[in-house]
Amino acid sequence: MTSESISSPCVAVCALDEDDVCLGCYRTGEEITDWFMASNEQKKEIMRASEARRATKQTIRLK
Repeated sequence: MTSESISSPCVAVCALDEDDVCLGCYRTGEEITDWFMASNEQKKEIMRASEARRATKQTIRLK
């Protein structure tokens, strides 16, 4: 059984806000540092959490 690696959501806009959340990928500082040691399941959870943060924090929506 092979499992495909999950790519980092980094968009090279690395700046943490006052809540320790990256303004580029919406991961926390801890999630960013844990990413390379995380299992695929943990990465999926990080992605879900960052997508939820993006939905609540993003003030400009482009369609």
